[in-house]
Amino acid sequence: MIEYIEFLIWPFLAAVVLVGIHVYFGLHVIKRGIIFVDLSLAQVAALGTTVAFLTGFEPHGDAAYIYSLVFALLGATIFTFTRKVEGKVPQEAIIGIVYAVSSAAAIMAVSRSPEGAEHIRYLLVGSLLTVTPASVLKTAAVYGVVGLFHWLARSRFICLTFGDKEKCSNPGIWEFLFYASFAVVVTSSVKICGVLMVFIFLVVPSVFGALMTDSIGKRLIAGWIFGLVGSALGMVLSFVLDTPTGATIVCTFGLLLLLYGLLRRFKK
Repeated sequence: MIEYIEFLIWPFLAAVVLVGIHVYFGLHVIKRGIIFVDLSLAQVAALGTTVAFLTGFEPHGDAAYIYSLVFALLGATIFTFTRKVEGKVPQEAIIGIVYAVSSAAAIMAVSRSPEGAEHIRYLLVGSLLTVTPASVLKTAAVYGVVGLFHWLARSRFICLTFGDKEKCSNPGIWEFLFYASFAVVVTSSVKICGVLMVFIFLVVPSVFGALMTDSIGKRLIAGWIFGLVGSALGMVLSFVLDTPTGATIVCTFGLLLLLYGLLRRFKK
């Protein structure tokens, strides 16, 4: 058991880093009602990794990261401009279209590759257990820069999400900066844990926080606690049940949220 704990130290620290930034973005996503934007951006980033893979680059290398980031920034640009057509077409429709097209393009791209199925599986669930200390520290540094930027410009982003957008100064520019910084985060996240876990880390703890309180700060704290507890419990269950760690964490998050929902219902 001690050896297993030592083996999981860096994967757990990676989960801590992921939860820290994704819960924050999740608060914005939930409030804006663009629930699947993270899933869509993650899939676009994964398509970039797929293109790099087919071009001959190592999926874990710097070249693949650049490909993934460029694709994610392209997706961020699309989502920025499609916010303006929300009166006629819900942005969730655009987000869903981008996700579906990106997924289909990735499947088409690897259909003739002998390792295509394994590559698609990697993009979905990642490889959290094989994360290296260098990767965790590098990702933490990137997230730290993004987090500092959002902290310094917090009044702008809070105005766009929780306030009256019409009263915000330069909303178009700050809207793009929001999606662009989100794309940077998602690009690093997909490389570590895959598309499904990125979505779960973003949405589930944030939903839990929204159910707990109306305060933005308290939602953030509640989401962090939920994410850390769910990650630790998921890793322990994966050891006990001998199941894939990423998939087990995803199911654990869903189960914990379901249990909390039932408790709220019973209490009422």
